[in-house]
Amino acid sequence: MIDDVQMVLQPSTVGESAYQRIRSDIVFGRLLPGKKLKLDRLKADYGASVSTLRETLNRLHSERLVVAEGQKGFEVAPVSIANLRELAALRQLLECRALEQSFRAGDMEWEGRVVAAHHRLARMEERMADGDRAHTEEWKRYDWQFHQALISACGSKMLIDNHAAVFDKYLRYQMIALSYRGEIAAREHALLLECALERDAKRACEVLTRHVAGGVEHALATGTIS
Repeated sequence: MIDDVQMVLQPSTVGESAYQRIRSDIVFGRLLPGKKLKLDRLKADYGASVSTLRETLNRLHSERLVVAEGQKGFEVAPVSIANLRELAALRQLLECRALEQSFRAGDMEWEGRVVAAHHRLARMEERMADGDRAHTEEWKRYDWQFHQALISACGSKMLIDNHAAVFDKYLRYQMIALSYRGEIAAREHALLLECALERDAKRACEVLTRHVAGGVEHALATGTIS
């Protein structure tokens, strides 16, 4: 009976693993925009069957991280300045709404999560400021964890899920540009922490709006996105 259960679950587990790995490689820029996603190569790289990979790529296509080329197959979704600006505007809208709700409902445990997440991020920002670029992905993961902690008490799974989807697409642009704004971004993160502890949602939204807009302009200034 146990073997039967494992046989049923294994394809789902392999498929989920392939999905998570390919998605991560796209979001973190290891698979660049426009790269052809050939099934034979993906099979070798991710250890999944062709049918599983087709299902995975269709799933990523529904998330607009992959585009289909008719009978030619799939490729990583392209990037554009217009798309980056649209994603930034959506992130500002969703995250501000979630901040307002989270600041109203957050308890002591929520405060603890926010403080701990900011501590990890701030330490990594210090390393980045010192010129250490060996842990760029870890830095961005801590960045994501801090922003997620801020909105984690908003009480809406749908809002959190939609924010996460937009944040990941926005993150992809940052990874492509390898954009680090240094002290400015670190100071804005510290201000967001301060706003959270003071439950000042209005000021937090103002800081967040500047934070996201500044990230967009800094990324565009690198000339890596057109």
